[in-house]
Amino acid sequence: MADDQYESVLCVKPEVHVYQIPPRPSNRGYRAADWKLDEPAWSGRMKITAKANTAFIKLEDKNSGELFAQAPVEQYPGPSVEAVTDSSRYFVIKIEDGNGRHAFIGLGFADRGDSFDFNVALQDHFKWVKQEGELAKQEANQSAAPKLDLGFKEGQTIKISIGNIKKKDAAGVKARPAGSGLLPPPPGGKGGFLPPPVSSTQTTPPVQQSTGLLLDSGGSPTPAQPSQDLWGDFTAAGSGSGAQEPVKSGWVQF
Repeated sequence: MADDQYESVLCVKPEVHVYQIPPRPSNRGYRAADWKLDEPAWSGRMKITAKANTAFIKLEDKNSGELFAQAPVEQYPGPSVEAVTDSSRYFVIKIEDGNGRHAFIGLGFADRGDSFDFNVALQDHFKWVKQEGELAKQEANQSAAPKLDLGFKEGQTIKISIGNIKKKDAAGVKARPAGSGLLPPPPGGKGGFLPPPVSSTQTTPPVQQSTGLLLDSGGSPTPAQPSQDLWGDFTAAGSGSGAQEPVKSGWVQF
């Protein structure tokens, strides 16, 4: 079912009275005192419903629910509902039969609270109708306004600068000097560099020079005796012979 066919109930009052009213005076409004208030023409239940923007005042039998009369209301206040000048419990409504015929009748409530609810229900409905109309007008104006074309034209490109990213990547790469690796130790050794060769003219083994650095600065260095276990065959170079004997250790000569 479409939204404009949905009918909602706004207000229900279990007891109202209907009156025949005299013709409207030309120079003043309706007065309830001119009616025969103690002799209502009909009594029953009143229901206010709404379908789309139109409200309907329906007068129904309180037992069977049969429709007695209804008054469509397209605006309030308006010609379809008018309050009397001398009471807040009585109104004049314009009923229609759906065939183009209409009549004005008097509608009265036994309690002022009921008449207040009747008035508020109609006011709230048409306040909502007004707000809906303003929203629809705003949407229509927005639809008619030109829209911005943010799409790319044919052949159009966009350039994004990522210079900072390139600079950061370049800074993270460090140049590695060629040939910086160390040669592996000679076979059979414990690692480290080769000891300096002993010259034929040198009479003091290198051990005395290096071990002298380990002595306390307050005393005189004591010459260290050559260690056969430390240097092996290199101590043979300190003999009086001028000829150098071949090395018999596991070192490789270069």
